[in-house]
Amino acid sequence: MAKSRQSDLVDTLRARGLRKRVATTVADAVEGGRKRAKDPQKTVREVLADLKRASQEIEDRAAGGPAKRKDAARKAAATRQRNAAKRSAAAKKAARTRKANAQG
Repeated sequence: MAKSRQSDLVDTLRARGLRKRVATTVADAVEGGRKRAKDPQKTVREVLADLKRASQEIEDRAAGGPAKRKDAARKAAATRQRNAAKRSAAAKKAARTRKANAQG
């Protein structure tokens, strides 16, 4: 059994997969433990924001986010290359036309 509400909270957070440091930081902020922050609510909000960002990153990776972005970037690069080749071909054709008109 936990010794206090704070250690009970730490045990609960640890059981849910949080690292010890994060769990103790959250518990200290919530319960005002040995490392009492000036603004405990601010500390809790910051920790929660960090955890939300981490969970969003995990969800993004699980959904194949980086791979999708990589494929999209590759497709965009190929499109830019194709369009550049078209512009180059058109410019060369125009240069040939100008040269032929200047000579003739």
